[in-house]
Amino acid sequence: MSRSIAILGGTGPEGLGLARRWAKAGETIIIGSRDAARASGAATKLKEILGNSAQISGVENSAAAGAAEIIVLTVPFEGHAALLKQIKPVIRPGAIVIDTAVPLAASVGGRATRTLGIWEGSVAQQTAELVPKGVSVVAAFHNASAESLNSDGPVECDILTCSDQPAATETVLDLAAKIPGVRGIDAGKLESARIIEQITALLIALNIKHKGHSGIRITGLPASAYRG
Repeated sequence: MSRSIAILGGTGPEGLGLARRWAKAGETIIIGSRDAARASGAATKLKEILGNSAQISGVENSAAAGAAEIIVLTVPFEGHAALLKQIKPVIRPGAIVIDTAVPLAASVGGRATRTLGIWEGSVAQQTAELVPKGVSVVAAFHNASAESLNSDGPVECDILTCSDQPAATETVLDLAAKIPGVRGIDAGKLESARIIEQITALLIALNIKHKGHSGIRITGLPASAYRG
């Protein structure tokens, strides 16, 4: 069943990669941006790649958020809280917010090889404080390479997914499994996001050192722990 998924910050590399993968899998994608024309242009380019049957549109961030059942945040950390405050009035009751943001030190200068401290513990936990009551927050898709997402090949990465709402976790694990090569793993409560976010800084450091596009794989779990 196709769901409406708004990807805010969707004109950036990660947002475009997720939009491309999920639209190809049959989901209805709304690309959000501060600039509606830029969002519309990105949607047009993806349709040229995937074909006109792909369900992709592009609008301003608030309009995208208000039109979707699932909202994916792929914006840099420095604009994260401001965007949430902007879209809060239009988020649908019962919506799911998937947060991919990482508090990289590079957001305030320097190289992106370490994370900043967050009062709430993690960016995702900060999000949970800012969204309306009844909205589920899921931390996921931090560690998948944007370059891999925007390619035609499989994405060799496990997606660690955590939330305080099990039903929302299940929805996101299902979305992860729609990306070839990806396996979704339930990583527990939202408090685990602080660890998952920090892994991103390590992967970036590895990519800088070895000039690659690294992801992660979790081994040794029973088959039932992997979705995909």
